[in-house]
Amino acid sequence: MWVVQSQLDNRREGMEDLERKKKKEEKAREKELKKLKAAEKAELAKLKAQQGADATKKSAKKSIKRETGEENPGDYVDPETPFGEKKRLSRQMAKQYNPSAVEKSWYAWWEKSGFFVVDASSPKPPFVIVLPPPNVTGALHIGHALTSAIQDTIIRWKRMSGYNALWVPGMDHAGIATQVVVEKKLMRERRLTRHDIGREKFVSEVWKWKDEYGGTILRQQRRLGASLDWSRECFTMDERRSRAVTEAFVRLFKESLIYRDLRLVNWDCILRTAISDIEVDYADIKERKLLKVPGYEDPVEFGVLTSFAYPLEEGLGEIVVATTRVETMLGDTAIAIHPDDKRYSHLHGKFAINPFNGRRLPIIGDAILVDPSFGTGAVKITPAHDPNDFEVGRRHNLEFINIFTDDGRINSNGGSEFVGMPRFKARQAITVALQEKGLYRGSKNNEMRLGLCSRTNDVVEPLIKPQWYVKCSGMAKQALDVAMDAENRKLEIIPKQYTADWKRWLENIRDWCISRQLWWGHRIPAWYVTLEDDELKELGAYNDNWIVAKDESEARTEASKKYAGRKFDLCQDPDVLDTWFSAGLFPLTVLGWADDTEDLKTFYPTSVLETGHDILFFWVARMVMLGIKLGGDVPFRKVYLHPMIRDAHGRKMSKSLGNVIDPLEVINGISLEGLHKRLEEGNLDPNELTVAKAGQVKDFPNGIAECGADALRFALVSYTAQSDKINLDIQRVVGYRQWCNKLWNAVRFAMTKLGDNFVPPVEVHPETMPFSCKWIISVLNKAILKTMSSLESYEFSDAATAVYSWWQYQFCDVFIEAIKPYFAAEDPTFSSERKSSQEVLWLCLETGLRLLHPFMPFVTEELWQRLPSAKDGDRKESIMMCDYPSPVECWTNERVELEMDLIESTVKSLRSLRSEGLTKHKNERCD
Repeated sequence: MWVVQSQLDNRREGMEDLERKKKKEEKAREKELKKLKAAEKAELAKLKAQQGADATKKSAKKSIKRETGEENPGDYVDPETPFGEKKRLSRQMAKQYNPSAVEKSWYAWWEKSGFFVVDASSPKPPFVIVLPPPNVTGALHIGHALTSAIQDTIIRWKRMSGYNALWVPGMDHAGIATQVVVEKKLMRERRLTRHDIGREKFVSEVWKWKDEYGGTILRQQRRLGASLDWSRECFTMDERRSRAVTEAFVRLFKESLIYRDLRLVNWDCILRTAISDIEVDYADIKERKLLKVPGYEDPVEFGVLTSFAYPLEEGLGEIVVATTRVETMLGDTAIAIHPDDKRYSHLHGKFAINPFNGRRLPIIGDAILVDPSFGTGAVKITPAHDPNDFEVGRRHNLEFINIFTDDGRINSNGGSEFVGMPRFKARQAITVALQEKGLYRGSKNNEMRLGLCSRTNDVVEPLIKPQWYVKCSGMAKQALDVAMDAENRKLEIIPKQYTADWKRWLENIRDWCISRQLWWGHRIPAWYVTLEDDELKELGAYNDNWIVAKDESEARTEASKKYAGRKFDLCQDPDVLDTWFSAGLFPLTVLGWADDTEDLKTFYPTSVLETGHDILFFWVARMVMLGIKLGGDVPFRKVYLHPMIRDAHGRKMSKSLGNVIDPLEVINGISLEGLHKRLEEGNLDPNELTVAKAGQVKDFPNGIAECGADALRFALVSYTAQSDKINLDIQRVVGYRQWCNKLWNAVRFAMTKLGDNFVPPVEVHPETMPFSCKWIISVLNKAILKTMSSLESYEFSDAATAVYSWWQYQFCDVFIEAIKPYFAAEDPTFSSERKSSQEVLWLCLETGLRLLHPFMPFVTEELWQRLPSAKDGDRKESIMMCDYPSPVECWTNERVELEMDLIESTVKSLRSLRSEGLTKHKNERCD
């Protein structure tokens, strides 16, 4: 115990000696500064006395300011840089970091210089990322910013690590979204629908809109610093991609993996098309509830189970059924009863009568198969009611009847008195009519899930329609095996927790409906043959009469062979392909498939897919299935799934809550009034607008401060450790913007210590350095190791933390403070330490900026460009073309690190003791 105390006493004495020495040096420095200022004043007075004319006086003042170190504001302002040229930097570094000043001009120079462009013939090993193609209608949102921040971090790191790093940009034609935008524009500007102008003119209008307004989001990517190879930019409906989509459809059809069938689909009555499962949102309704439905003036009631009676033939009485959609009874084709229900067992094989159209409904005993949770009783069979109804009906060879037109009105297959009625008005009318006929048996609350189209908010209608399907079971098995086969795994999913989802989805996959009843998209390469002697002439009447071919000429040739000697007409299927079909081919088509291109040979399979976990099945799984089938291998070796971004309170971002964050508003800053204005320009109703504004006042009372792209990127990458959700707090982004200022000032300080004539060392020799210099490069080595290992394992938050911690807590907080005494005065005693400190200071700045560059490209480029370079040295044009730091074995010094840890803990203890002593002294009463 005495030894420990003695050691502490010795350390305390050493620290006190250090403090005394420091104070002595500070006094000497102050004295020297006073002498310097006095000399400057004397010189200024002498010059003033010598000058006569006012103009000469002004010139002398400027000269004195330069000689005495007084400031000239113009020295701190960057000169204007012509677009695409290398940024022209101010003579002096600004005293504070300004993101907009730092981030301008660099990107245009990077792009014009071709730093992002990749050569397929390069001997470097390839590393490829394909940017998930954003919608052509889209604008940058915070999810895109997260994607760009992560992917650009990866690609810049790999580029600096010696890889032929390719990041391919692309744009998705977004069938439904784009068609809706242009239809609204037509109605707003010309009061016309697409049907008024016809398909050809409408598609022409969409192309005009795309050329004028589309692609905004890719232009915005530049503001984030995304180093994409723009020379390879593509669009899912450009000529090359369109040919590839047709080729894929034809190949899959010839292998019997694409077929046409009559099945239930999710139907949107406003868009008048089938939509995918991913485009359906679900609202959970606990009891009776009125909801606003597009196209209806009055709210529509949901969450109600209505019971009514069907009269039976032969005067056998009635059978009671219940439904949440009473209007569908016009299309009923049968009634199913539970086989164990003794009340109805004698009715098997009998018929009920639809009171509105007289249709005979057979009674069958399969109710338990219609709904496994169904107890005893009876249910009506309507294929537009439940997928299980459809399967039961098929097994009994029932003829299914659609009672809705494409826009959701009752057609002639329903009862004549309801024809032309919108479906939910028909619901009310049928309920009243049942009451009048004495067949209404009451209603009650019913918990239900209501499907809503995510684009139109219309209630999704399950309708039976002939569509094109992809047979998925075999391809799904392959996609499952490449990720689950431990001995021969070709695909790694990160984080691993999503492997279970991958397995669950692919083991339970259903065939994929790929046709859409739209005008904008890839027209399905299938032609219907109408033979002269066909009894039914409508399109698609005979399922065997379809010819799949690459173009009409090839289809006509195939039809002539199939129907030799018979007269026929050809008509191309008016439907287009699901956007996910072309998106599923994207890793292939961006590299030139189906042609045998050099890009395809060099860069396929790609290295990693980075995207949100919410589309693991809808996009990722389909890319893997199609990639294996058509490309002969998985489309990527790794899948990294990033979290979904929520607001600071963990809520999903929603315009109606006012918590949607526009990344450009974080980068550039915006006032509260500006945020309010954005809401007002949207389509919120008055009540939603009030709630949204209140949310903004609470979350952003002073608006959003200008943070810059670097701070936003670093914050987003740092957040990726948060499981499957990111609760984004803008104040954290502001904190990183302030940290950029600290980084700026550290470099500014260092530049003053290096001086104008400093020549960087070719190599450093740690063994001859002062203690603090040995320590800083040792911990820098450790930071390099941690950053590299974290990036390799896709732990981006850990990588960002390693870089940040070295700069903040070791370089800025300790090293810079430790070497300041060496520069306090031109004391020859410290000449060796001063020289070592200068060399290590430059080494730390140059290495540390390269280490940070993938995360913060703009500020690191600007600071790196200001660093002195070796005379006649091989200096790269840009920091992004430099090598990424790698560990240097001779830098590591564990003994020095342990000693510094002991010193730091001792200093903390002394400061704590001193603080306690001061507090105690302050509280003591003085007599």
